[in-house]
Amino acid sequence: MTILQAILIAIVEGLTEFLPVSSTAHMIFTSSLLHIQEDDFVKMFQVSIQFGAILAVVAVYWKKFLNFQNLQFYFKLAIAVMPALVLGYLFDDYIESVLEKPLPIAIVLVVGGIILLFIDTLFQQQTVQEEEQISIRKALTIGFWQCLAMMPGTSRSAASIIGGMQQKLTRSLAAEFSFFLAVPTMLAVTVYSVFIKKWGDAAQKGITMITEDKAHLTAFLVGNIVAFVVAVLAIKFFISFVKKYGFKMWGWYRIVAGMLMLVFLYYQGK
Repeated sequence: MTILQAILIAIVEGLTEFLPVSSTAHMIFTSSLLHIQEDDFVKMFQVSIQFGAILAVVAVYWKKFLNFQNLQFYFKLAIAVMPALVLGYLFDDYIESVLEKPLPIAIVLVVGGIILLFIDTLFQQQTVQEEEQISIRKALTIGFWQCLAMMPGTSRSAASIIGGMQQKLTRSLAAEFSFFLAVPTMLAVTVYSVFIKKWGDAAQKGITMITEDKAHLTAFLVGNIVAFVVAVLAIKFFISFVKKYGFKMWGWYRIVAGMLMLVFLYYQGK
């Protein structure tokens, strides 16, 4: 992976991590289009640059995250992230080996898009307008919804936003709580992928792959910086857009993107 390729992947991650369009799908297909060899470092890189996106959420919502007197906020996030941590630890390797392939991801992208077309009309009586109104039970329920994103192509953001609206959160609050929940979720995934998980036949930890090669270290640092900057812009844009237009456009985007991916895979396989 060259530095330019790392930057392009990081831009895709920053743009799509908090949109309901599946960052995993976009990074995998971008890698395919760029003819990036899918080795263990590339797989780890695509996960680890989420750290930059995490910092973007904290930067945009710093008053919320640095208000240490609001312990209930942290407690709700801790409760909400538990389902993903437990199920992710148990099934991560299995899901990666079975489902993290371009074809099923493209299909899931289309199916998720069809669902998003009807979200705004399906959930119309939204009464929870402030984060303080989100109960522990609602937070945990949203956490279980987030687990649907374990299927690559679903989108963690889409799953948790749909879960939030099912729990009567307004569109903008559902999106914001999805951002908040991303912080402990992606932090745990990043720590696991970099410091705990052993990748490939060589059984190397991510931190070893990053530090043993100067090019890997540069790609990791530059990728996270780029992902941070782009994610800050994406978060601000998405909240403003959702308040005005809802989620239907993202549904159509997923359908078109998924169909284009299927066409690409068809001609690539011929």
